[in-house]
Amino acid sequence: MSETSRLMEFARAWRRGAVAEPRLQIPSPRPQPLGAVARSSSADPIPGTRAFDSQLECVNTFKSYRKGAVHIPVLRGVNLSVRRGEFLAVVGQSGCGKSTLLHLLGALDTPDAGEIYYDGQRIDNLGAAQRDPLRNRCFGMIFQFYHLLPEFTTLENVLVPLMIADGVWSYWCRRRAHVANASRLLHLVGLGHRLTHKPRELSGGEMQRAAIARALVHAPDVLLADEPSGNLDRATGQEILEILRTLNREQYVTIVMVTHDTAVAARADRTLRLVDGQFESVTEDV
Repeated sequence: MSETSRLMEFARAWRRGAVAEPRLQIPSPRPQPLGAVARSSSADPIPGTRAFDSQLECVNTFKSYRKGAVHIPVLRGVNLSVRRGEFLAVVGQSGCGKSTLLHLLGALDTPDAGEIYYDGQRIDNLGAAQRDPLRNRCFGMIFQFYHLLPEFTTLENVLVPLMIADGVWSYWCRRRAHVANASRLLHLVGLGHRLTHKPRELSGGEMQRAAIARALVHAPDVLLADEPSGNLDRATGQEILEILRTLNREQYVTIVMVTHDTAVAARADRTLRLVDGQFESVTEDV
């Protein structure tokens, strides 16, 4: 059964309110704390770990795609270090590799060569059984096109990561607390009055706010945002950026945002420019 089919079966069971033993179980193995070994004082490093201060790091990372017989290089030896609590912007023209980089950082894809580290633990070589719970627990993703489930309400869309993490039975045992947490986040992003609305009943800005709440519901360490204001009018886009800036400053959420707009990138602490798959320049607020 495909992942989409499993999710839709899960959705139908969840919406029926079934509390009997569920037909679908989504395993949720929890990885070991990834930062623990990196902060060890041992003189002999454990294989697959690095001792450094960065929360997220790319080391000499390459990625390419094939279109028929054509080989298309996208990232050409990228090196990147993201500090804990930093708001980093990556700017560049369409097709320069920004989204590809974001997907590699969030363990949504793997590089052709090079290494990706999170809290000192190498993650690009993990198997699916480790990568899936890592992604669900540690990373929040905000997509440019929202990717909300159309048959779910705003509240239900925000609850999806918790459903996947817990499985049906465990989710129902903790449902009251999960709903309270999701509702709190929707109020935080200004959608407290839209909990029962479907995505088709929301504006673009409201859908992006829902996507932000969904990305935060499992309290991730890192928020990865792909053109979060790209499909919005300027005023709404500024409101979304202000929400991200507030989350970064008040809740100390690390944010990596990719954008083609230098004015949007100016809201970040630091800006990297990606040109033809390599970083060209660095700017930093002081």
